[in-house]
Amino acid sequence: MSAFSHFADTSFLCAVHRDQDNTPQAASCAAKIDEPIAISSLVLFEFRHSTRLQTFRFAHNRTHGFSAAEAANISDTLRRDMDVGALIVAPVNWAEVHTCAERISSQFTQELGVRTLDVLHVATALHLGARYFLTMDALQAKLAKAAGLKVKPV
Repeated sequence: MSAFSHFADTSFLCAVHRDQDNTPQAASCAAKIDEPIAISSLVLFEFRHSTRLQTFRFAHNRTHGFSAAEAANISDTLRRDMDVGALIVAPVNWAEVHTCAERISSQFTQELGVRTLDVLHVATALHLGARYFLTMDALQAKLAKAAGLKVKPV
């Protein structure tokens, strides 16, 4: 049995750590989980990269993205969740994840049209033995379900 029953993708982290339309749904889901939520170093990188990209967009056009101050606040709340153990960066064997991702891609990409990172996130959840995949992305949810994971929030 896995040490982690829940694995979160980047869309879920974004919804929990930055106020957006789906934040109440994501926050409610996270509050009901009484154990650490696993993320991968790839999810963490994608999340941090996204905040940096949004600050770049905001700096070049204030109608896009968000400020560096907001990015710092988002990063601080994520770091607090990691410090208290609500989120854990789970160690993974990337060679095994890539093998699993290849299998998932060959089964579902032509049918669903999913992105590379979506496949890698689902493969990581499977590699870790997670039962639940936390996402706010409808296409990612379809892939996770097709690969045999239960998806939250629902």
